[in-house]
Amino acid sequence: MQATKQDTINKLRKDILLWEGFKPPALDGLGSLGLGSIEGAFPNGVFPVGAIHEMLCPTPEHLAASAGFMAGILAALASKGGVCLWISRYRRVFPPSLMFFNIPPHHIIFVDVRQEKDILWAMEEALKCEGLTAVIAELQTITFAQSRRLQLAVERSKVTGFILHNDPQKAGTSTCVARWQVTPLSSEIEKGLPGIGFPRWQVELLKVRNGKPGNWTVSWDGSGFNIAEEEPDIIQLPERKAG
Repeated sequence: MQATKQDTINKLRKDILLWEGFKPPALDGLGSLGLGSIEGAFPNGVFPVGAIHEMLCPTPEHLAASAGFMAGILAALASKGGVCLWISRYRRVFPPSLMFFNIPPHHIIFVDVRQEKDILWAMEEALKCEGLTAVIAELQTITFAQSRRLQLAVERSKVTGFILHNDPQKAGTSTCVARWQVTPLSSEIEKGLPGIGFPRWQVELLKVRNGKPGNWTVSWDGSGFNIAEEEPDIIQLPERKAG
């Protein structure tokens, strides 16, 4: 009887995750994106695709760091030759730099628009296109109703969306599956080598639906992510004197 109850509870949990937009990985799917312990923060230990992710970018430095971290994710999502769409008013990405993250520049289509409302319209229409792997949009603000429209679009197409939110003070409630903030860190130089080291970021998962928020130090070595695992604190107990 106890086993039957537990099976029922597990089935209900899986159903709830499906209703909320979390899809289990397909047998021929991407599997892990190489994010290590970060992926464990999500339900079922799987990075949510076919959903909308929000990246808070309060400064140009945060925007650059978010773009770098996101490029590593896009490289895994588009590993089978998919194409991504990047929509913005002011293009800040240098396309050849994407090759460092294993993304051929021609796999990113840049769409430049003049008004904020055109970004939302273009993103919603692009998210309906099943032929795209991901859609990225740089926005100043987005309402709950607007985010709901985007979520409905990806639930049908299974395209993954990323919003680079350039005005976090206006970040309110949304249907985004996760809210991130990526802060740049000083690189670490390899011993005995001149120049600068690999890019490093402080990656904060501020909110995640049915998951566990967290904070990680992440770097990119040109081939994949490296997650710095925190070492547990060791408490030294005082020695007991004999007698």
